[in-house]
Amino acid sequence: MKKIIIGIALLFLFVVGGFVEKKEWIQNLIYYKDSYAIDYNVTMKRDLLCLMMAYPEYITTIDSDSKDRVYIVMKSGKRILYDDKIKKNFEDKLNNPDLQDMMEQVYPLSDITNLMPKDFDPGRIRVYSLLKEVYGGTREEIQLNLTKVKCGYRYYPFNRKNNASDALKSAMKELVALIEEKDIYSFVFPMSGTFNYRFIAGTNRLSPHSFGTAIDLRRDKKDYWKWASREEGQKRLDVYPREIVQAFEKNNFIWGGKWSHFDILHFEYRPELILKARYFSDRPGFGESWYDGLPSDDDRS
Repeated sequence: MKKIIIGIALLFLFVVGGFVEKKEWIQNLIYYKDSYAIDYNVTMKRDLLCLMMAYPEYITTIDSDSKDRVYIVMKSGKRILYDDKIKKNFEDKLNNPDLQDMMEQVYPLSDITNLMPKDFDPGRIRVYSLLKEVYGGTREEIQLNLTKVKCGYRYYPFNRKNNASDALKSAMKELVALIEEKDIYSFVFPMSGTFNYRFIAGTNRLSPHSFGTAIDLRRDKKDYWKWASREEGQKRLDVYPREIVQAFEKNNFIWGGKWSHFDILHFEYRPELILKARYFSDRPGFGESWYDGLPSDDDRS
């Protein structure tokens, strides 16, 4: 896995290095006194690298236009804008996001003891043009990409594209082993479901379940922010087995329990967010490169 990451990183450095050299952005940045400009470009390069690592079969390169707007270029040729530079509130970002909005909040891989603060929802902001390019653009296309994954004694449909179904298989294998050691069965089964082509209630945004990339475990009335008060959600968070969360996060799923708008039964395949959390959760230290944090051939696990 590390060699794959390193290979993509080197490709990214080659592609973006040539792109940035063409624009002379890196060279100019070292003379800027505005630290925001430096931080912005570091964050942009990290975000783009995480996206390329997360979707290696679908994102082919990085490009820009005459106004220096940056895009990822998909295998289909479609270009998806990184940052529209529009000032947005939280609702604007939910309803009209760009890639920068989607990657902005860093998902916390460490354990949490309290519900997240207001509007901290890493993963709830989704760029649907990206999801449609990877997992299917219509209900019919998505259904053709579904495969069955064994979860306990039943099989559930999940998207096979971009290793999503393989990741669920791996997570479920770990959960089944954990159930033999830990008292967590009642938190997992019976599961509430995977693929369900629908809009999020009260919005015109597709649920991630529509793409077959999310799974809801056993439902409890305290699990969801619209079903329960924050006090009730906190009580549910307090007792939720962290072994379940760790098994999913290890396999590139984020947990809705780490959202201000909590969704504790919900796990969603989002490799780009897990990669950023794993390698780029902190800004570079003094003298460090923007890509410091990536594993190297010398790393030992």
